[in-house]
Amino acid sequence: MYLHIRFPIAFGVAYLMSSLPCLNNLSRRHCADRKEVHRIRRHFTEVHSPRPFLHRLEGSRRIGAMSAIGVDLNALEAWFVAGSQHLYGEEALTQVAAHAREIVQGLSNSSSIPVRIVFKPVMTTPESMYDLALDANRAKNCIGLITWMHTFSPAKMWIAALKTLHKPFVHLHTQFNRDLPWSTIDMDFMNLNQSAHGDREFGFIASRMRLNRKVIVGHWQDPEVQTELATWTRAALAWNDAQSLKVARFGDNMRKVAVTEGDKVEAEIRLRYSVHGFGIGDLVDRIRAVSDAEAAKLTAEYDDAYEVASELRPGAARRSALVEAARIELGLRNFLDDGGFKAFTDTFEDLHGMEQLPGLAVQRLMADGYGFGGEGDWKTAALVRTMKVMSAGLDGGTSFMEDYTYHLADGGKVLGAHMLEICPSIAGDKPRVEIHPLSIGGKSDPVRLVFTARSGPAVNVSVVDMGERFRMIVNQVDVIPPDQPLPHLPVARALWNPQPNLKTAATAWILAGGAHHTGFSQVLTAAHLEDFAVMSGIEFLLIDNETKLRDFEKELRWNDLYYRYR
Repeated sequence: MYLHIRFPIAFGVAYLMSSLPCLNNLSRRHCADRKEVHRIRRHFTEVHSPRPFLHRLEGSRRIGAMSAIGVDLNALEAWFVAGSQHLYGEEALTQVAAHAREIVQGLSNSSSIPVRIVFKPVMTTPESMYDLALDANRAKNCIGLITWMHTFSPAKMWIAALKTLHKPFVHLHTQFNRDLPWSTIDMDFMNLNQSAHGDREFGFIASRMRLNRKVIVGHWQDPEVQTELATWTRAALAWNDAQSLKVARFGDNMRKVAVTEGDKVEAEIRLRYSVHGFGIGDLVDRIRAVSDAEAAKLTAEYDDAYEVASELRPGAARRSALVEAARIELGLRNFLDDGGFKAFTDTFEDLHGMEQLPGLAVQRLMADGYGFGGEGDWKTAALVRTMKVMSAGLDGGTSFMEDYTYHLADGGKVLGAHMLEICPSIAGDKPRVEIHPLSIGGKSDPVRLVFTARSGPAVNVSVVDMGERFRMIVNQVDVIPPDQPLPHLPVARALWNPQPNLKTAATAWILAGGAHHTGFSQVLTAAHLEDFAVMSGIEFLLIDNETKLRDFEKELRWNDLYYRYR
């Protein structure tokens, strides 16, 4: 549940009363949705069938494994902070600490929460709270705070700490005991177990300070509560990664394209990641520096890992094209690793000195956790990296994607693809290495992996620059098998039914200004992305089975007012 105020009070009570239908819709968007929670839980507990191909590779490195993403979950932690005061005496504070430790142990044992939960001393003074905030800011392995008021903790004590804190926090509104001890309850119990009103006091000051945060309500042992906390934790992982994320941009934006442009300075201020431009010659130098032995070794790995088209096999007529693809991968990987870049873009309009547009190289780098955006799309490159980090350690895949073409019969379906660069982490079967002509770019035929995405629930996500703010649009979709074989389609692809249907989803997407490039994930849910949007302070719009166009259009108008006058 989010306490996220959309409209300045100055608009007036009468103005707000006139907008109650829309506010109800917004409330639905920003409150916990039980069906969504169950869907999240399914992602954490089910093994997809069939499992993604890249988690079934034998005789090869596990592409897309957690360590390859560059996120060591064992080294990261969320701090559990219980609030109280000295009014109740040392015995009560000792019990508060004992209860908090037990909750920490229980949450740490949860299989769904990806990082360690660390107990911190019970906070009882403004000085200790302020020092805690400073410590959290300095601790690179702390991704955020879990706050809980076991007893009443006067919230003026928290002001300096909350003003100082730069890490995200979640407000866990729980209590140690699930049930009331009906036959034995007395005032000692009442004074100790005051989270029912202690958390309201804390909630007031956070709202008064206009702080973005998530509120989770329920007993700490409830699987639904732990699932919501796990989702927030994954969003916090991605936000932590974004603080030092560097995006390499080879060449510029595709000429005259609007949506892939944006304010890189504002992105660094708001979303923290930085974008660095390079001439394509810088990359070509690294590609040419790859030795024949290095290229041959990687090419042999391709032979073992994938089904390889006959014309690309050892001794075949076009084997040299596969060797060049290996050179491109090694040169690109070396460039990114040496510069500390975790996301990148290229463009087919700037390939001087290259023999082919990077296809296979980009696909494999994405499988290893790098973000990518085509045609200079740095926002989507950063988004894909963010989504990769959120899903670290989970079965399932995330990819760069493009809404390419439609099947308009039977309610409508979307065929997603790109020229070459779809991540094999979403593959439902063993990818095939193929080579085909590419009508743009003016280079030799590029090598790429061809496959069809596995079926199941997914999210399609776009981040766009609206001028005065960034907007995230999420469409929940259902990936399905193609109606018929696609023997002449030489690219990786995914076919899906958008929720609630193509007509409504496409209308809402276009009204919201959603891009044609997206981050696409079969492991994340809308809740992960919403948590991240709240942490980063960007606008969030959801298109799902509950979407009604009239309400969606009102939400767009209200949001414009809010972001203009906030």
